[in-house]
Amino acid sequence: MTTESSSKSRPGISTFKGEDRALRAGRLGTGGLLLSVLAATAPLMVVAGVMPTTFAVMGIVGQPLLFVVLGVVLVLFSVGYAEMSRHVHNAGAFYAYISRGLGGTAGASAALVALVAYNALQVGIYGIFGFEVSGLFATYADLSVAWWIPALVAALAVGTLGWLKIDVNARVLGVLLIIEVALVVIFDIAAVSDPAAQGLSLHAFNPDTLTGAGIGTALCFCIAAFTGFEQAPVYAEETSRPHVLVPRVMFLAVSGVAVFFALSSWALTVATGPSAIVGEAQKQSAGLLFGLTEDRLGATFTDVLHFLFVTGMFAALLSFHNVVARYAFAMGREGLLPAAFGRTNSASGAPATGSLLQTAVSVVVIAVFAIADDKPTGDPTEPVLHLFTWFGNIGSLGVILLMAAASASVVVFFVRRGAAGAQAWRLITSTLAGIALLVIAVYTVKDFDVLVGAGPDSSLSWVLPGIIGLAVLVGLAQGLVMRARRPEAHARIGLGNEAFQLEKAAEETP
Repeated sequence: MTTESSSKSRPGISTFKGEDRALRAGRLGTGGLLLSVLAATAPLMVVAGVMPTTFAVMGIVGQPLLFVVLGVVLVLFSVGYAEMSRHVHNAGAFYAYISRGLGGTAGASAALVALVAYNALQVGIYGIFGFEVSGLFATYADLSVAWWIPALVAALAVGTLGWLKIDVNARVLGVLLIIEVALVVIFDIAAVSDPAAQGLSLHAFNPDTLTGAGIGTALCFCIAAFTGFEQAPVYAEETSRPHVLVPRVMFLAVSGVAVFFALSSWALTVATGPSAIVGEAQKQSAGLLFGLTEDRLGATFTDVLHFLFVTGMFAALLSFHNVVARYAFAMGREGLLPAAFGRTNSASGAPATGSLLQTAVSVVVIAVFAIADDKPTGDPTEPVLHLFTWFGNIGSLGVILLMAAASASVVVFFVRRGAAGAQAWRLITSTLAGIALLVIAVYTVKDFDVLVGAGPDSSLSWVLPGIIGLAVLVGLAQGLVMRARRPEAHARIGLGNEAFQLEKAAEETP
């Protein structure tokens, strides 16, 4: 991404010229930022998909309590993470923070991990999206449509929206998210109003329900449901007051998600009865929520819920797409990707090349899975069991590791600045969160075969998490090479717009 420096520029540091090197500020307020972040959590997908799977596979009744526990851990994480957001405003949030604390080489590694992880999370959703849309065509139009056709259409639609202004995206995400959440809340109220034979039991919040060997793996399942709240700093450059809005949105998001998911998973146990929830989840799988709503709220409501299940996944696809595009933009701006990725669309201010990259990756992966499908019309179980499960867990592992590394970087960052005393309580919370996240990461790797539905001797148990391990190593190698060959560029990793300001000042210095 380098160009010839002027005589007044520092040697080796590229000269950023024009607005295409910066994301447009002032596009998002609290509401737009919050909706953009929350859309990635895909609340209906979690309630209809993740929760029944966790009940069924792990056999743990206390899933509502797990969401509370994870909410506490992630609030502890957010304390230091939010404070870092006041000091660092960069679309490559995770790797920018890690660079500031642990150095540019660690930052380069984190950048590649983030790019791989968020791409995996986004692409994986196309599998379950295609499965659900294919099912809707079969149910309501009596048409047999291969899963990969709606998946490809969605990839192109998401790519088109990714070129538009971020505030337009926020409005699309906001409308879909609000309707989606409203329908889940209606179910929660209906379940509480019409409980199963055991009544309004709070047994699911009893710590005794968390005993057993499956607790670690259940944490892995549940923490994936929170993925998205940590994306707020990615949009920092596009807000008018990032030091105020980003921390506010992060705390609102993580606390709101924890309460919402804890209550919704509890509502599922109330609707079936705590003693029956595991058996019903094993019997009905992803159909559990829809069966319960049809019993209490009727077929029409359930039909609408099926439709919103699809639009909610589309909102998550768009949210993750926007994050990946901004990470690619930040990496291109700082030399970790080709310079073309560090430019924005002159009309909308969106990171255009990064958006194209994410769309291309999605189309290629969908095409590969479509070709590998055994049947010409597409076996609807394949994208769900493979594309969604494999890529979703790869992405979740990457994000967990990034959060753990970010927690460590918070501690190092403030200690190096001589602010350990003033920031003592934030350093404590970051340390506790980092330890908890590392424990979850270890369980995730250890039980990866369970998470992806493979046998204990399957090569998938090490090949899939190995993708994140490879990203770590390749990123470290890139950082080391940059430090040896382009030390000025290495020193700029994580600086974002600050590098632009430094160069501009250098050019103006007589």
